[in-house]
Amino acid sequence: MATTRQDVSAGRIARPAETARRKPIDRQDGAAYMFLSPWLAGLFLLTLGPTLVSLYLSFTQFDLLQAPRWNGLANYERMFTEDQRFRNALSVTFWYVGLSVPLKLAVALAIALVLDKGLRGLTLYRALLYLPSLLGGSVAIAFLWRRIFAYDGLVNEVLAMAIGFDGPSWISNPNYSIYTLVILRAWQFGSPMIIFLAGLRQIPQDLYEAAAIDGAGPVTQFFRITLPLLAPVVFFNLVLQTIDAFKAFTPAFIISGGTGGPIDSTLFYTLYLYQEAFAYFRMGYASALAWVLLVIIAVFTAIYFLTSRYWVYYQDER
Repeated sequence: MATTRQDVSAGRIARPAETARRKPIDRQDGAAYMFLSPWLAGLFLLTLGPTLVSLYLSFTQFDLLQAPRWNGLANYERMFTEDQRFRNALSVTFWYVGLSVPLKLAVALAIALVLDKGLRGLTLYRALLYLPSLLGGSVAIAFLWRRIFAYDGLVNEVLAMAIGFDGPSWISNPNYSIYTLVILRAWQFGSPMIIFLAGLRQIPQDLYEAAAIDGAGPVTQFFRITLPLLAPVVFFNLVLQTIDAFKAFTPAFIISGGTGGPIDSTLFYTLYLYQEAFAYFRMGYASALAWVLLVIIAVFTAIYFLTSRYWVYYQDER
């Protein structure tokens, strides 16, 4: 049958050139999916799948020994109306996040400002100062921190030699135990420091020279030039460090011996979640706790993004 002009114009018959162009594209797509397959498998099998299962288990009573039994909103009702330790864990975690995140970012920014002055051996200093971020989350450092702040630890020995102060056991005293974890968190300033240092290198030096000519001192230059132009980097570090602080677990688990003591003063939310899941085998309740933590982190992140328009300045904005 002869091909009509209408058939050709309607695209019913593929042109040889178009067919030839499609084949390499299809092969490229196949190769791309092949390389993406490990990530896709991890996404569906290790992330998305367990997430959906956890959501289902949060509405059940499940102890790992028997099949899950649907109980609706009972886990959430118990959480918000009966569970005093849940409220304690929230209070401790909010206090920890509110103290550790600003302190850690302040220390990281201060160190980055010093390193930005063009010190000799900058690469070596940067590597040494980043080291605590690599080691700070380890079990060994948590044990070392527990020993340093013990009654006969290094901190009290230094205080006794320097000012004759007989310090308490900072770990076992509920009035001070949370602050030892805050200091440990601030000590791990390496990651935000590197990001701050990269942001400082992007600020044009002409602005500082012009400000110096106008008589602006270092403090004025910091608040008028450095901090406003560094706001996107501050925002980025703020979001990441807040999320990371909410997920803190190892220091509180090791330093408190897994109990969250003394008297729940170091009972982080993640530690309480761990206790409910693996100490009491209340997996359904632990899943509900995990989803509440997800909502809390999402709310904080949303607040950061909503308020960023008032204090974050991007150089390409008009």
